[in-house]
Amino acid sequence: MLGAGGEEPNRHLVASSYTDDASFFTDVYRTFAPSVAGYLRASGVADPEGVTNDVFLALFPRLKGVHGGEQGLRTLIFSIAHARSVDHHRRRRRSPSVVEYDSERDKRLTSSAEDEALEGSPDGNALAMLDGLSDDHREVLRLRIIAELTVNQVAEIMQKTPGAITQLQHRAMKSLRELYRSANGVTT
Repeated sequence: MLGAGGEEPNRHLVASSYTDDASFFTDVYRTFAPSVAGYLRASGVADPEGVTNDVFLALFPRLKGVHGGEQGLRTLIFSIAHARSVDHHRRRRRSPSVVEYDSERDKRLTSSAEDEALEGSPDGNALAMLDGLSDDHREVLRLRIIAELTVNQVAEIMQKTPGAITQLQHRAMKSLRELYRSANGVTT
């Protein structure tokens, strides 16, 4: 990604350093959209790319009022993404989706170890392991690891104290290790 004027990547996005809003918004989108889409995908949002676009549409009118440089901008973006994720899951709970029967995905059939090894993907297994965590544990890991937010930023988004976020992250990682060990037959 090139910053305004074609220079090297701009890791310190500051609105005042741009001559027009469009180039600033373009750089913000290019810098953060992949992380936002990854966060939303890990959150289980059905259309992460579409919701990513919604996040940046909500961000655009608020760009001029952002304080705190790149970190303030990151916090605002992921606060919006978090709210969109929560909205998505609330809507989904109210109206269950209809899924057509797919015999390939019917878990009642017994498949061979070879089939399972060939069909399994590291992403699918990681997401399945995240599904085994509590909502708060999943959210703190998504915000800390995928969104790369600081403890203070996650605390602000989740409306908890930084100490509570640190404890949640520690417990989430411990639970994730236990899930991994039990899924892979590892004993300590």
